[in-house]
Amino acid sequence: MVQLTKIYTRGGDGGDTSLGSGDRVAKHDLRVAAYGTVDEANAVIGLVRLHTGDDPETDAMLRRIQNDLFDLGADLCTPEGDARAAGKSEGALRIVAEQVDRLEREIDAINENLAPLTSFILPGGTPAAAHLHVARTVVRRAERLMTELATSEAVNAHALKYANRLSDHLFVLARALNDGGKADILWEPGENRS
Repeated sequence: MVQLTKIYTRGGDGGDTSLGSGDRVAKHDLRVAAYGTVDEANAVIGLVRLHTGDDPETDAMLRRIQNDLFDLGADLCTPEGDARAAGKSEGALRIVAEQVDRLEREIDAINENLAPLTSFILPGGTPAAAHLHVARTVVRRAERLMTELATSEAVNAHALKYANRLSDHLFVLARALNDGGKADILWEPGENRS
């Protein structure tokens, strides 16, 4: 369990930070940008939860996702093959296939009850749906950073799948919170050209 007794360390005052391996890297390092963006997505999901108080099932789902996003951040924070993490009996915390599978099951269950899509959707609708669309785009940015990182360093394949699935999950959940898709705001191509 993590115990934080001191919040500031002054260790990053020079523009670098520690990875889970103990290695120091610049705060603008691609790995730091990736897990920082995962943290940003988690914060947006916290905003979504402010609007799901009367829906305990959705709130519980989002709570699980927030916990997974901390797992994903820990995964990205500790490079693959890290000797320090490998020496621990449990190894480094990694996203696993079961977490991806759970997202897929939830996507299928949510999507089963949605109105068919007839156009792309403009982000908006209910406050919860609007915030989910923001979270979805932040997750997509995290995924882009993760795939860029994967071109030069090893990245857990399940972590990449999780990010990809999560943006889909947030999309269908936003539709569900827009009256099952009936209150979605549809894109009307070229509507304002004349």
